[in-house]
Amino acid sequence: MRSSDSGPAGRLAAFGNQLVEVHLALRDELDRLAAGESPGRDLRAHCLAFCTALERHHVGEDTRGFPALEADFPELGPTLELLRRDHEMIGAILSRLAELAGQPDDGRLAGEVAGLAAIVSSHFAYEERTIVAALNRLDLPEWRADPPDFLRLHG
Repeated sequence: MRSSDSGPAGRLAAFGNQLVEVHLALRDELDRLAAGESPGRDLRAHCLAFCTALERHHVGEDTRGFPALEADFPELGPTLELLRRDHEMIGAILSRLAELAGQPDDGRLAGEVAGLAAIVSSHFAYEERTIVAALNRLDLPEWRADPPDFLRLHG
């Protein structure tokens, strides 16, 4: 792994910029979910699909993104540990949502989705403030050739 001050940050698809794009797509989907806008799907199916996408994104960050950042930017260690703890907390909420999605709707699912939206919004904003610049400095040819799952838009 290498980091660079010039090359990667200037390329069109810098890794940090890709992360922001994925976050924007996830935010949009979560906003639609929280607003009850599920064209062609009911709330339960929409919720399960979103939960799967967010979990996949966070697992990818934990297993590929954060280790790459720690290797080149060890000073980010405490920040990355906070983000990992956020991922664990969000994972617990996602598990609760999946459980609620399998039960008769009594309004709790919508309430949990609203809570998740607030937490995820704060988490993404913090993550973007603290690691995007470092991600943009990473020079990983293997990621350019085959971006890790957490940097891909899924649809």
